[in-house]
Amino acid sequence: MISAFELAHGRLRQIQVDAIEDLRQCRPVWVDLVDASDEERNWVLEVFGLDLPEEDEVGDIEASARFFEKDVENGDELHIRSDFFREEEHGGDNVRVAFILKNSVLFSAHAEDLPQFRLLRLRARRQPDYVEDEKDILLEMFAADAEYSADVLEGIYKRLDDFSEKVLGTHITDESAGDVLANIAREEDLNGHIRRNLMDTRRAASFLLRNKLLNAEQNEDVRQILRDIDSLDGHTAFLFEKLNFLMDATVGFININQNKIVKIFSVASVALLPPTLIASIYGMNFRAFPELDWAYGYPFSIMLMLISVVIPFWLFRRKGWLR
Repeated sequence: MISAFELAHGRLRQIQVDAIEDLRQCRPVWVDLVDASDEERNWVLEVFGLDLPEEDEVGDIEASARFFEKDVENGDELHIRSDFFREEEHGGDNVRVAFILKNSVLFSAHAEDLPQFRLLRLRARRQPDYVEDEKDILLEMFAADAEYSADVLEGIYKRLDDFSEKVLGTHITDESAGDVLANIAREEDLNGHIRRNLMDTRRAASFLLRNKLLNAEQNEDVRQILRDIDSLDGHTAFLFEKLNFLMDATVGFININQNKIVKIFSVASVALLPPTLIASIYGMNFRAFPELDWAYGYPFSIMLMLISVVIPFWLFRRKGWLR
């Protein structure tokens, strides 16, 4: 799918592209390609002279392949490969986006639509003079990515508060502790994806700043984005520490519960030693047994074994060893 955007009265106006003629007739400042087909790629090549990268090229993690300038006959091309974070129902993922600046037009190619792009389109349609050129659009995408990551981090922190109440507030069972550990693992993975995404956004913004491709106002915008990323980086580190603390606390409570079970079995085995000793004595096959011909020998031995069980359990309970 291709969407073209024109600047009209300081706002972005979206043009749905269904045929190559739609691209020829518009004057876009941004062309967004979401899971584009080969035919749509050929439209871009024919109209703008731009050969879009293949999916395996977009996924290259080498720094030299992710940020570079290319001289072609029809004008310079600035290529940037950047990750954008997307939160899902059971975790998160980093989606690679290829940006190309050519002839005052920003081209973006990615496999799936992203919330950062939707946020940018909404703001640029409603707020006048929100963006002025293709580089402003690129910078606002990076700013929206940092803002989106901050919202996800805030959600993680709120969920960790709920986990803290479960782990530290009341008695926790092994089953609920297992659920908490699974949730903590999910949040840790989510936090890791955000940290990786922020690192990638910092690299892209630093590349733009280092290569002196922006004007003074845009350079200040990049510095503000980098400051936001630095603050979010510290927050991800704090969340990692909190996640590790909750995980250690949960595992500790599981060990305590298991130790209680082992303690009960140990106390029970000790309490059963006296009746076992009595039964062993009366089970010996000696001919000269004083109680052998005693009519009350059997009930006496049973009563003696019961007393030998009750007394240790009473002592252990009084000392609190059975709790």
